[in-house]
Formats: sequence, C-alpha cells, structure tokens
Amino acid sequence: MKSMSTNDGLILVGPSLEVIYSNAEAVEVLAYPQDSRKIQSVGTYLKRTIPSILLRKPSSPEAGFVETVKSGKRIYRCRAFNLRADANNHQSLTMAILIERGCRSPLDTMKLAEQFRLTQRERETVDHLLHGLTSKEIASRMNISPNTVKAFLRLVMVKMGTSTRSGIIGKILEGAQ
Repeated sequence: MKSMSTNDGLILVGPSLEVIYSNAEAVEVLAYPQDSRKIQSVGTYLKRTIPSILLRKPSSPEAGFVETVKSGKRIYRCRAFNLRADANNHQSLTMAILIERGCRSPLDTMKLAEQFRLTQRERETVDHLLHGLTSKEIASRMNISPNTVKAFLRLVMVKMGTSTRSGIIGKILEGAQ
C-alpha cells in the first residue's frame, strides 16, 4: 500500500460532516482557485464545501464519496475510510477522507468503459479490481454490498465476453498492447 505523500490531503469528519481535522493540502485542493490561506474559518468552509465537491449526492451522505476530484487542471483520487468499528451506528461514525495527487490507474479505464459500454459503477468496480482488491474490499470502498460487487463483475464479464475476474484483467491487458 502506498504511504501518504506530503502532497496528499487528509480530512477527518464526524457524523454530520463536521470537520475534526484537515491538513493544508486538503484545504488547498478544495478551495482552488481561491487562496486557502485567506479562508478565515476553515472548518466552516469545509463543512459547506465537502457535500458539494466530495459527496456523490450532496443531499445524501449515505450515497458515499466521489472517486476523483478535479481542482484546476489536476485530478485527485478521493478515498473515504470509516474509522469506527460500528459503521452501522451513524451517530458515532468518523470518516477519514484522503485526497491523493497523481494517482492514476495504470490503464485508462475511461477508454475501456467506452469500448465495452460500461456504466460508471462498473468502471469503478473494474478500476478497484485492477488494484487487486477483493469483492469485500471493493464493496467497502464503493459503499455497497459484496453481492452488488459480484453483480457488477458479472455484468462486466458479459459485456467483455469473459467468464472470470482474471478474464476481465486479461482482456484489459490484451487491449493495452
């Protein structure tokens, strides 16, 4: 697993998306093009900004966080992690949001999505598969059940004409040559 770089942003939020901690890099990414050093109340600014930029559906935090964030011309990978053991108790749930610069998939999954007509969620599942994650790990990252991950993978297999997870990877590698 890649260690956190000094360019990576980190935000810790409570159950109502109140900011517990944020580093300067995260604020800089989310505030761009505004000068983040001129923000008077970083916590208030982030509480307003996180739903509109980082949530899939701003009105519904249960929908999860986006996979990528665009800031200027740069694209950042966004990952959210539950920090409490009881993830079902939303009253005590604390999340860590990691915003990583320069994290691109080794293969262009956008071209793959167009070629095989994959939906956004199918492409996201394949991207996680390419990073070596299990169905359970993919489910956790995508905030869905492992059975839903398996359903996405079955749909991808049908669209790509394969019958296994390794068949998906083989098709992708075959197309990358």
